[in-house]
Amino acid sequence: MRVLGIDPSLTSTGFGVIDYSSNQYSVVTYGVIKPPRNLPFPQRIHAINTRIEELIQEYSPQEVAIENLFHAHNIKTALALGQVRGAVLVAIAGSNCELFEYSALEIKKAVTGYGHADKDQVQHMVRILLHMPDEKLGNDESDALACAICHLNARIFQQKITAAEG
Repeated sequence: MRVLGIDPSLTSTGFGVIDYSSNQYSVVTYGVIKPPRNLPFPQRIHAINTRIEELIQEYSPQEVAIENLFHAHNIKTALALGQVRGAVLVAIAGSNCELFEYSALEIKKAVTGYGHADKDQVQHMVRILLHMPDEKLGNDESDALACAICHLNARIFQQKITAAEG
């Protein structure tokens, strides 16, 4: 199974594609979408949408996992993030990918075992779980990969339950 994980943000949307096969995770690709800050807001949103569409076309994930909106202290930031998520969701809707959403707490708990882990703990565990000890990961990339890991863990668990019931 191939999963695209996405950590949406207006300034740097993280993405990561992970394959899961034979009880092993393998990283296909990861990175950050950083629209130029000098672009008008609608063009920045469009750039994110376009890049997500390209990633889906290029890597053909079966499913996409995205981090849910968090509670923002600033309403303007929350609205901008909601619009970025909308652009990402439109890109996903145009594909044959199924969408799954997870809270930051769920993602952190799935990766570290602790829902209030800090960014360094998440990053450390992502590198361990994906066998990338020497890789330099930014927060956005590690958050996106963590989202994909969270989703794969949930899917594997569900498959085990289904198999046990059947």
